[in-house]
Amino acid sequence: MKGKENLVCRLRKNLYGLKQAPRQCYKKFESFMLEHGFHKTQADHCAFVKRYDEGDFLILFLYVDDSNVSC
Repeated sequence: MKGKENLVCRLRKNLYGLKQAPRQCYKKFESFMLEHGFHKTQADHCAFVKRYDEGDFLILFLYVDDSNVSC
């Protein structure tokens, strides 16, 4: 979308280390996406789709690489 290429989400507090961190982070992300007109796909709950009136659509996949976090 023109003019919105540089938008990002910024966490206000650290969630690492908490058992519920992945779930809480996903719930926050999901809530944000749904508020902005995206819908989750039935096939993959990490895929969000937004359709526009002109027939265009935007697909966003959420991928988190957490392999470098030590417990």
